[in-house]
Amino acid sequence: MDYTAALLEQNQLLGELIRPADPATPVPSCPEWTLKQLLTHVGRGHRWAATIVRDRADAPIDPRSVPDGRPPEDPDGAHEWLLESARTLVEAVSVTGPETPVWTFVGPRPAAWWLRRRLHEATVHRADAAIALGAGYQLSAPLAADGVSEWLAIWDGRQAPGPAPLDPGVTLHLHATDGDLGSEGEWLIRGEDGAVSWEHGHGKGDAAVRGRAVDLLLAVLRRPLDDPDALEVIGDAKTWQLWLERTPF
Repeated sequence: MDYTAALLEQNQLLGELIRPADPATPVPSCPEWTLKQLLTHVGRGHRWAATIVRDRADAPIDPRSVPDGRPPEDPDGAHEWLLESARTLVEAVSVTGPETPVWTFVGPRPAAWWLRRRLHEATVHRADAAIALGAGYQLSAPLAADGVSEWLAIWDGRQAPGPAPLDPGVTLHLHATDGDLGSEGEWLIRGEDGAVSWEHGHGKGDAAVRGRAVDLLLAVLRRPLDDPDALEVIGDAKTWQLWLERTPF
């Protein structure tokens, strides 16, 4: 997948969605946020990641210190600021080198890691904006499936601050039913001692969740679905519910 092209496209779509709307519109899926705050969060996050990459940081940077961290007040200016934020990250990765190790919240990773992370930050917050505006939300099956994989990669081997997402030995199988995704559209997640591991592939789990890739992505990120029956849960429904309860961002 071309993460650079996808990052720029998703920010373009997000900006076009927000530009004609009232910036004070509440965002129900991000309590206490408005559309303006959502746009600021995404754009500043891109610039924050760009600063980390450009400085080859080996420790976190205060987002409040990022230059040009607030959008202009006018809608057109705010739209262009968002697009420029994404382009700033792309340029930083190119100049620093995609393979150069930098700080991330899951440990040192190649600079290009931030392109994928910020891409999926934009896809999910575009869904938040669509929810706020009562607009439809579409995402290609390959991009949505990659979003699920990226989210699981954040949790892979990570010691949970509270109860682990899955108890030791418990398994959860996610299966995207749309598109020709092959093994990229199936995920088998296993509970380990205080953490989880996962792999692509088919397997019998204590619970299985089937549905379109975009619905699986929104569900694992705990966003409301247009159709509450869009996902089919087979087996132990409690396993799926505990996973959702124990995987906040």
